[in-house]
Amino acid sequence: MKKLEGKVAYVTGSGRGIGQAIALKLAADGARLVLNDIDEAPAKETIAKIEALGSKAVACVGDVTAPDFGTRYIKTGLDAFGRIDIIVNNAGYPWDSVLQKVTDEQWYAMLDVHATAPMRILRAATDFIRDAAKKEREAGQAFNRKVVFISSIGGVCGNAGQIAYAAGKTAIIGMTKTMAKEWGRFGVNVNCVAFGFIQTRMTQPLGDQAIVSKIGSREVKMGIKPEMIAAMTATIPLGRPGTPEDAANAVYLFCIPESDYISGEVMLASGGLVI
Repeated sequence: MKKLEGKVAYVTGSGRGIGQAIALKLAADGARLVLNDIDEAPAKETIAKIEALGSKAVACVGDVTAPDFGTRYIKTGLDAFGRIDIIVNNAGYPWDSVLQKVTDEQWYAMLDVHATAPMRILRAATDFIRDAAKKEREAGQAFNRKVVFISSIGGVCGNAGQIAYAAGKTAIIGMTKTMAKEWGRFGVNVNCVAFGFIQTRMTQPLGDQAIVSKIGSREVKMGIKPEMIAAMTATIPLGRPGTPEDAANAVYLFCIPESDYISGEVMLASGGLVI
């Protein structure tokens, strides 16, 4: 039997990159997925890949920072599958500037997507989590549920030029520690994976022209200068950047039964890199 057979996992930002890799990893081990992407096409693509693995998935398309998203997302999953077992708060993106150039819009955008949106999702899940734990204990059953936050080495160690992004990613660490204490009584393990340099569309090499990605109605410059990529790679003890699959494998460790007595932890998935 697969380790996640019968489980329902919610993964935000799962239409592309790391989020899609996480969703596919969990689906391959038996989980049904409640997906999300800001755009419909990538969400449909991930659903097709999950169905090809023999599992099932539904999508809640939209911006995770919308005030009603958390409630809508949890309702989508409960309507489709009737339960919550795993929540991976993955959605996010960098919007970088040094302090003197950062705008209020940038600052609040980074806090909204990395901290406010996950808070709303967990708040919307509280009634189900609390009531399910009570019923299971009254029936003499013991189930562990899992919450995994996604931070960054920049959130752990800081990074020049990323004050807003680092603030959002550091907030996630405090949320991890707090929710581990609040939800431990419900049998929920709450942990955090902080990624190092992972190769995605957001970290692709910059050419002569800036790479602009559309995040909803917002255009955000992405990418890293090749010389910076080379410098970062040279400092990674394992000698290479991580892949989305490497990132997904780290998250998976916090979703399986072997981590049932681990909570409130922050694990670096960085190939040994510590800034």
